[in-house]
Amino acid sequence: MPDATEAAPPSQRISIVELGKPEAEVARVMSICNACRYCEGFCAVFPAMERRLDFLHGDIHFLANLCHNCGACLHACQYAPPHAFAVNVPKALAEVRAATYEAYAWPSALGALYRHQGPWLALALAVGIVSFLLLSMHIGDGLYALPAERGNFYAVIPHAAMAAPFVVASAWILCAFGIGVTRFWRRLPVNAQPVALPAAAREAAYDALTLRNLDGGGAGCNDASDAPSPWRRRFHHATFYGFLLCFAATSVATLYHYALHRPAPYPLTSLPVLLGTSGGGALLVGTAGLLWMHRRRHPLHGDPAQRAMDLGFMLLLLATSLTGMLLLAFRDGRAMPSLLAIHLGVVAALFITLPYGKLAHAVYRVAALLKDAIEKRQPGRSAVSQD
Repeated sequence: MPDATEAAPPSQRISIVELGKPEAEVARVMSICNACRYCEGFCAVFPAMERRLDFLHGDIHFLANLCHNCGACLHACQYAPPHAFAVNVPKALAEVRAATYEAYAWPSALGALYRHQGPWLALALAVGIVSFLLLSMHIGDGLYALPAERGNFYAVIPHAAMAAPFVVASAWILCAFGIGVTRFWRRLPVNAQPVALPAAAREAAYDALTLRNLDGGGAGCNDASDAPSPWRRRFHHATFYGFLLCFAATSVATLYHYALHRPAPYPLTSLPVLLGTSGGGALLVGTAGLLWMHRRRHPLHGDPAQRAMDLGFMLLLLATSLTGMLLLAFRDGRAMPSLLAIHLGVVAALFITLPYGKLAHAVYRVAALLKDAIEKRQPGRSAVSQD
């Protein structure tokens, strides 16, 4: 019987030998899983795997980003290490995800930054920016030397000087992720059959917002003790929705400032403060919980090379929420200018590292979920990769 890849057009045929090492390992592991199919009810990866007769470059990157890294398949697998087959789906897919981020990064030359993210870089950036802001506040009558008023952040740093750098950084982040995910989408398996895109988009949005694929088939994620638990999913929810609430607080405050001509400070019962407080609290709980679970991960679970990147991102999120809550609590005190500098420095470090750090997993995962929802609505079980 001829190899399955020979069914593809000559320009699209890729053998395991021609794949990169991470992709070749996924192709090997998925071939074994496709014969077993014990884990088909755990998440979206395995039904998508079963729709394929072979695993080409685009298929492998699609499956890798569809994986939510819950670990249930590793702990249920009869062929996992120390078996001779050494099937470790979470690790194989995690290694390809890292390759995805680097391969589709924009600008391409900056893709290597994914390999250098970590807690020390996050700390160095935050300390450097905070030091610059604190020093600027104490030099002559410069931009940041304005006298602090009670609870008024803009008396320390003018609104335009505070907002402009973050607007530029936000535009850069949107461009980097937008171009990167467009490159990724163009390499995914394609099918010319029409599909109900709104229905697929609704399904993908539901799966992303509920993290349905992070429940390990219902039992939850496994930790170092091999016991499943729903807490990783819960902490992810707290982190994600806390981040969204903080973004909503900033958006509402911007509307107040420009549209309603109501500059800060705002009372504790105002909408921006209520949104920011609830979001900051949820973000604080979520990131602290994820850091705790990060220490309890099974040693065979995921890609060890990416744990520094994961840790750096979580520490910056934790520091952002913690310094924001402290700034709100002591905004009427003498320490407010220093707390403001510390908070802005941490947020700036977070923004600088976002386009080439752990947040990429959310962007590419949503694209993979949309592709999966579209693919399920198309006739036939096989897909052809576009390489």
